[in-house]
Amino acid sequence: MITAGLMYNEKGTLRTLLNEICRKFSPDLYTELKRNLSGYDKVLDLGCGYASALHQIHIQFSVGVELFEPYILESSRRGIHSQYIKADVRRIEFKPKTFDAVIAIDLLEHLAKQEGAELLAKMESWATKKVIIFTPNGYLWQDACDDNTLQEHRSGWSVDELQGLGYTVRGMNGWRRLRGYRTSAKYHPVLLWDKISILSQMITYWYPRLAFQLLAIKWVKGTARK
Repeated sequence: MITAGLMYNEKGTLRTLLNEICRKFSPDLYTELKRNLSGYDKVLDLGCGYASALHQIHIQFSVGVELFEPYILESSRRGIHSQYIKADVRRIEFKPKTFDAVIAIDLLEHLAKQEGAELLAKMESWATKKVIIFTPNGYLWQDACDDNTLQEHRSGWSVDELQGLGYTVRGMNGWRRLRGYRTSAKYHPVLLWDKISILSQMITYWYPRLAFQLLAIKWVKGTARK
C-alpha cells in the first residue's frame, strides 16, 4: 500500500509539473480570454453551448445565445451567464454597440461559409471594443453528437482569411499534426503527446498556420489595443 501510494504521488506530481510548465509557456484559451476580456462588463457569447469558456472568467454581465435547449439548461444550471437567449445565431439581432465584446468560441465552423461571414459583420457592429473568434485551422471534419445535428462542421477558416478581415491571429493547441478528432492527441501515450502538443504552442502561437486551432481578435475601430 505504501509503495502504491508513493507511485501515485509521483505520477500526480509529474502530471502537475507538466501542467504548470505548459501553462507558463503556452497560455490556453481561458488564459487568453481572461487577458483579452479584462475590464469588460458586457459580453455576448454566441453559440455558448453547455460549458462556455467564460465559466472561469468573471464578467459582470454576459449573455449566452444557444439554439440547442439541453445546452442552455445545463449552462444555466452551472450559472455561467447572466442571461440566456434561445435562438439561431444566424437570425438573432441586437442594437449596434450593445456589448463591450462579442465572442464566438467553436462556432464559425458549424456554419456555412457565407453564413459565417455575415455573422462576423454583425458581431463587429454589436461590439464597442473587441470581437474574439476561436475556430479550427482550416476545415476539420466532425459529425453530430449529443443528438444535436448543429454539432456538425460545415466550413473551415484559414489564417489568411481572418487576417484579411482585420483580425490578429494566434495559434492555439499546438502543432496541428499532433491532434485529431475533437482535439484529442493522435499518438500514445496520450498524456505525453498532449503535453508535447501544448508545449509546441510556444512556436505555433506566433506561427498560427502551423497550429491546430486559431484565436482571432479584432479591435473595433477607434479602440486602443491592450
